[in-house]
Amino acid sequence: MTILEDLQWRGLLADCTDLDGLAQRLATGSPITVYCGFDPTGDSLHVGHLMGQLTLARFQRAGHHVIALAGGATGMVGDPSGRSSERNLLTREQLAHNIACIKAQLSRLLDFDVAANPARLVDNADWIAAFSFLEFLRDVGKHFSLNVMLAKDSVKSRMEGDSGISYTEFSYQLLQAYDFYHLRKTFNCEIQIGGSDQWGNLTAGTDLIRK
Repeated sequence: MTILEDLQWRGLLADCTDLDGLAQRLATGSPITVYCGFDPTGDSLHVGHLMGQLTLARFQRAGHHVIALAGGATGMVGDPSGRSSERNLLTREQLAHNIACIKAQLSRLLDFDVAANPARLVDNADWIAAFSFLEFLRDVGKHFSLNVMLAKDSVKSRMEGDSGISYTEFSYQLLQAYDFYHLRKTFNCEIQIGGSDQWGNLTAGTDLIRK
């Protein structure tokens, strides 16, 4: 089976922005770069991270290039997806400690030393922290419609709840979208994967790249 057929057989493919285009791209036989992000909110991965990491491992074993993104920047904001209340904000020091601990766990699933296609671990604080607020609004925020952002399930569910959503968490999807844009530009990353609760954030990234 192809990697795409394998993922479908395992029930790991729920949605795709362009399934036919992806199948054609993979059929070329040349390696593709795929990434999965996670916010290091603790010093250990949990079961919610597992399928993303295993999917990266399957891509790597099939000869593709994989990137694990640790959210050193987005972890300071907090993802509203799947949450009924706002996350506790972590300091940069806490996040750095968590990322160091998690890399050892990732090494049990991903091969960072193989010669042909070693896995890569990146920290989005390396490119997001350099942005000033005004630069980010001008260069990234201008590409997003407020109507579309409000329609995302992760935002809509929080707005309908008692606690609402802060501007901090509301901005999260812009940061994740910029991650995909940056990885596309820097590493020619063509695929972003994530859980179904991340669908709104995933499509925000494809929209930003297109624009």
